[in-house]
Amino acid sequence: MRVHHRNRSLVKWIRQLLTITGSSQTKLLLFFCILFVLILIVGRASSFMGWHRHSTELKSPASRGWYTVLINTWRQNSVLKQSVAHYASCSSVDAVRVVWSENDPPSESLKAYLRKTVRSKAKSNHKPDFRFDLNEEDNLNNRFKTIEGLRTDAVFSIDDDVIVPCSTLDFAFSVWQSAPDIMVGFVPRMHWVDTKNTDAIRYKYGGWWSVWWMGTYSIVLSKAAFFHQKYLEMYTYHMPASIQEYVSRERDCEDIAMSFLVANATGAPPVWVKGKLFEIGSGGISSLIGHSQRRNKCLNDFVSLYGYMPLVASNFNAVNAQYEWFW
Repeated sequence: MRVHHRNRSLVKWIRQLLTITGSSQTKLLLFFCILFVLILIVGRASSFMGWHRHSTELKSPASRGWYTVLINTWRQNSVLKQSVAHYASCSSVDAVRVVWSENDPPSESLKAYLRKTVRSKAKSNHKPDFRFDLNEEDNLNNRFKTIEGLRTDAVFSIDDDVIVPCSTLDFAFSVWQSAPDIMVGFVPRMHWVDTKNTDAIRYKYGGWWSVWWMGTYSIVLSKAAFFHQKYLEMYTYHMPASIQEYVSRERDCEDIAMSFLVANATGAPPVWVKGKLFEIGSGGISSLIGHSQRRNKCLNDFVSLYGYMPLVASNFNAVNAQYEWFW
């Protein structure tokens, strides 16, 4: 090859030059100058020969540098429009997927409006993929069904009426990247041993105030949480069918079921990220009378179905020091 012939001639010339050069200091300086020139030549030769380094900037969206936003919606089209517009504007979002479980499919006008919104709101050259994932029946398990065409490991599960600022969301994503097998979220809850029951170990569901007071949690709700996409398949195909049947029958506790699933798989607690989020819709099932009692029942029934309590408590929380002055 011509490049090889040129290199041999250059090496011969270098040897002759070093032979006729006087002092050792001059030879050393000349040697390093020649070495620098050789590096430049080899670099050009590799380009000639078709050798190219792989740039980290050329990673596909399937890499861990992106995440999918999975929005669970129910009869709140005006709220859904706001939610899709917001998450489409976050720079690390690869796709926005909407879990649709209503009897009638979304109208063509709604689909066209949301597609246009996603294209217009995207702030980078990468335009997020947008799709509806349609379900034939209204079932809370639909939230965690396997989804065709996911290109990212990270899934951010969110209710349609919850808005997390993009900067806060990106920080939580960076936390998840450091431990991608666990759940990372914004809404912590806790299981407590019911000390009033002396016959057998029973558990109580601790809401936000108990977490705030004690600083301990074992659950992050899937209304605003990251998890690995593999848990969608595990929830659908590997979790005990009796738990899916329970969620379908009781119309509650799919989020607790997912927390049990991940804790059972990892033996580790989730991570609570402290950050602002905004609720833009009306209250959900958590505002209904008897919610705490139903959650208590879910906890204990799931423990019976698993045969033990897999949830692990933690008092660790992740805080973005860029925006927080005190911890």
